Amino acid sequence: MADPARASRLAARIKVIVAEALRTRVKDDRAERITITDARVTNDLQHATVYYTVLADDEEAKAEGAELLETNRGALRHEMGRQLSIRLTPTLEFVADEIPESAAHLEDLLRKAREQDERVKNLRGNAEPVNDDAYRSQGE
Repeated sequence: MADPARASRLAARIKVIVAEALRTRVKDDRAERITITDARVTNDLQHATVYYTVLADDEEAKAEGAELLETNRGALRHEMGRQLSIRLTPTLEFVADEIPESAAHLEDLLRKAREQDERVKNLRGNAEPVNDDAYRSQGE
């Protein structure tokens, strides 16, 4: 079992290598829309999971991006093995990164909360207490 710090460094290097290989080795225009967001390597350095996003709104483009990565998995792994100085080249697994969609949903929820806070602030603007004793504690 390798050191977790070494696995982390290797994952960062794999992220860069796969992103560069997508740009240089893969001769397909669809590769321009794919962004590598993260990579993780198991502690035994045998398997690498690469997270990616496709810069498109429609599901068809996202499916094409996933197909492109699966089709070129061997070429990307070959490039990775050529540039890494380790005994065994890790296997590659590509996973669509859902963080951008989650972040957009979270931004939408925060926007709605700010709008609701603004409505409450406007309603509270000229409000008055029901009586003078409303803020007294029971012990007085």
